[in-house]
Amino acid sequence: MTPTGGNGAVKSPHDDVLILGGGAIGLATALALLDAGRGVRVMDAGAVGGGASHGNCGTITPSHAPPLAAPGVVAQALRWMFTPDAPLYLKPRVDPALWHWLLRFAARCNARDWRTSTQARSALLNDARPRLADWVGRYDLACEFEEEGLDYVFRDPRKFQQYVDEAAMLAEFGIATEVFDGAAYERDEPAMLPGVTGAIRFPGDARLRPDRYVAELARVVRERGGLIEEQCRVDRLDTTKTGVRLTTSQGTREGREAVIALGAWTPAFVRTLGLKAPIQPGKGYSITYSRPALVPRRPMVLKDRSVCVTVWDSGFRLGSTMEFSGHDDTLNETRLSALERGAREFLREPVGAEVHERWCGWRPMTWDDLPLLGRAPRHEHVWLAAGHGMLGISMSSATGQLMADLMTGRTPAFDPTPYRPERFA
Repeated sequence: MTPTGGNGAVKSPHDDVLILGGGAIGLATALALLDAGRGVRVMDAGAVGGGASHGNCGTITPSHAPPLAAPGVVAQALRWMFTPDAPLYLKPRVDPALWHWLLRFAARCNARDWRTSTQARSALLNDARPRLADWVGRYDLACEFEEEGLDYVFRDPRKFQQYVDEAAMLAEFGIATEVFDGAAYERDEPAMLPGVTGAIRFPGDARLRPDRYVAELARVVRERGGLIEEQCRVDRLDTTKTGVRLTTSQGTREGREAVIALGAWTPAFVRTLGLKAPIQPGKGYSITYSRPALVPRRPMVLKDRSVCVTVWDSGFRLGSTMEFSGHDDTLNETRLSALERGAREFLREPVGAEVHERWCGWRPMTWDDLPLLGRAPRHEHVWLAAGHGMLGISMSSATGQLMADLMTGRTPAFDPTPYRPERFA
């Protein structure tokens, strides 16, 4: 009898491309490679889409091209750093890798590096946005995708003016904005409580339900001939003269090439290959509810409290926050409560009647806010696709196509240079 994996996938002794990681990035890369004529096997230590792809807010955001590292962020972070319910929280601990990462991040909080990162992030995001819409139509992805824009909403006049000034600069990166005063926005959005100072709309943004998006990617990968093995932990990767050999919890796998798309788990894995991936796990939280009777007309970020609100036919989610606490998977009640408290300041119906899920996950954060995309240094048959920070879903379709283009020798749609892993070698 031929042995099979948990999903019935035949354990072939040799495959074409082995993809480590079954989140949005790994599956999007698998789909693009299949379309390019390559064979793929995706392996995940748990269930497909069980990591950061699962519980995020599902917004598709060219608007988020500006990086986290920006002028003034260091001073703000120092005020927030040891406040447990602040949007950015650093859990006090001795961690040399984290402190090195923070120093490099702080060094980039200047206007020149902000512009450089914004340009590179917008190239990925602006390619991904129409490509995702094309994928949804072409592959019939049932993931509650809607092209309805996204709003930043403010009660603090100073913060509103700061973002109005930034919005004017975003036009050069192809990011359209519309600005509303508070009274006009409240007339347009009955879900809001009084007291809105103003809002900025990003009409080019969109939203989907991320867990369903990843499940649909997996469906299409399987239908197009890709193999997916869940509960298949990869313990070791060795390179050979003609390819790669993986030691996994389900046996040995061999292939021509490997793509490492392990999100926040990438640094520890690539360290065994002598590679550097300066990724820190930035812990995010969300709470998913049944849908309230009165909900916002489009996704929004309550900017004074850094709370994202997403509405689907199937539910309602509050999410965000950034916590640097290593791979701690504890649900911090203080930070979950901050999401609900922020929503109560803005929304007439801030929560649903039923809580469906309370979640946390680790975003893979690089200090320059750019992913590592390309061939791994000194390893001809190994590729990296990791480090997308808070934008893995938004960047997934562009990343998948870029990786497929690089691996098949096609000319990419945009310059891949800013994302080369060699910048950290």
